[in-house]
Amino acid sequence: MKTALVIVDVQNEYFDKKSDYFCGNETLIRKINRLIDFCRKNNSKIIFIRHEEQSETGPFAKNSKNSEIISELHKNNSDAIITKYKVSSFYNTNIEKELQGVEKIIVAGILTNLCVRMFVEEAYDRDFKIAVIKDCCVTLNKKIQKYTFDDIALTRPEVEQKNLAEFLK
Repeated sequence: MKTALVIVDVQNEYFDKKSDYFCGNETLIRKINRLIDFCRKNNSKIIFIRHEEQSETGPFAKNSKNSEIISELHKNNSDAIITKYKVSSFYNTNIEKELQGVEKIIVAGILTNLCVRMFVEEAYDRDFKIAVIKDCCVTLNKKIQKYTFDDIALTRPEVEQKNLAEFLK
């Protein structure tokens, strides 16, 4: 089975302590890097998604430092980088081309309740098998995080939800 790891919006804005969107931390980076290394070793395609606003101002302003993917992630030149301008990673992007031939998608990223969830829903509707690595995802508070995963389990029970240690077994 051909597999892809999709990392959604792990960008500087979420790691900027002055940002209203601050929710990233060193533990999240370490876990996502372990996931990247594992998937790369297992010949998975690696795709990074980044959100960018069309405007020159705001938290994800076009060409701003905070709209960049954090440099601490284990990226390679061979990895795909998709820039999106909406919550959807599929709307007006080439992600479907990047996912051609892929059967299973492993998902990690930020914000769980927004862009990660939208990606999961849209990939699910395109009949991909999906595994979300719960502790490689984060949102603004634990209550929203729990609700989002509970709701995905209720509405899309075929989506696997695992923590990293369980996934790496």
